[in-house]
Amino acid sequence: MNLKRGRARAGLIAAAVAALAPLSLAQAQGGSGAASGASGATAAWPTKAIRFVVPFAPGGTSEIVARAVANELTKQLGQTVYIENKPGGAGVTAMTDVAKAAPDGYTLVVGHVGTLAVNPYMLKSQPYDVNRDFAPVTLLAKVPNLFVIHPDVPAKDFREFVDLVKRNPGKFNYGSAGNASAGHLAMEYLKLVTGMQIEHIPYRGTGPQLIDLLAGRTEASSAGTPALVPHIRGGRLRAIAVGTLERIPALPDVPTVAELGFKGFETAQWYGMLAPAGTPMEIVRRLQQESAKALRSPAVAERFANDNAIVGGEPPEVFAAFIRNEQRVWSDIVRRADIKAD
Repeated sequence: MNLKRGRARAGLIAAAVAALAPLSLAQAQGGSGAASGASGATAAWPTKAIRFVVPFAPGGTSEIVARAVANELTKQLGQTVYIENKPGGAGVTAMTDVAKAAPDGYTLVVGHVGTLAVNPYMLKSQPYDVNRDFAPVTLLAKVPNLFVIHPDVPAKDFREFVDLVKRNPGKFNYGSAGNASAGHLAMEYLKLVTGMQIEHIPYRGTGPQLIDLLAGRTEASSAGTPALVPHIRGGRLRAIAVGTLERIPALPDVPTVAELGFKGFETAQWYGMLAPAGTPMEIVRRLQQESAKALRSPAVAERFANDNAIVGGEPPEVFAAFIRNEQRVWSDIVRRADIKAD
């Protein structure tokens, strides 16, 4: 996937200066005790297993990304980094758990566009503040969004599908991994620009929603490349468009939404690592450095290349700036598309 990386990265690094103070404030939430005890605690860290919480059910892109990185971190740190799937509440269940966890480097969470950039504007209330109660560690990966339909849908491409749905408003359904999941947001954004009326059915993860899509009980979906490409290549799903600005190598014949007449349309999934606010900065930076090393490992690099994913690994300040930029973008889309917590 090509997202004009040079220009985007330059913008993020420039914006990172503005993010330094908020990030430091979040780290300081742990109080003077966390700071004064940091040197002794961090010198030995880690001395036990690390829990890496995924806000969705098994089988989705978030778990695929997290598990790939966790496997390498286990080797590098000499302690097990294990995945705990904790679906529910548009990611709020998992985020609440981690926000309340001890800020000691032994509990982490996968944050993404839904939990960090959409929920604050879509949900009436949350039992935490995403900018205050979490310490950004690093962006792990950006993954292209694909738009797919079941092969039995009488439309061979994107334009035919949009026309079909517009001629039959409310007749067709799309599934997603849940409210505020990346697939939910991508489809609602697509509805906004095309004028389609297609009903949303939220599931508790990409895996569960794919079961119904593959069985033909729903007609369409959007998700990341890791979860969908095998089914597309197997003929069990039909790819009709990609959400990136340029076509992706894995599916060179599938057009972008932008080139189909919706200039500037762009949506990608992204996944990052966060810790509870107050986690000692020494641990946060160690996690970022070890994650960057894991992302460069042959196993992860090959897996992500196969999925057309762009790896992250930048410092916490850059990830914090990235999150704030995504919040600006998606707060506007949530308002314009009137995205609700179904």
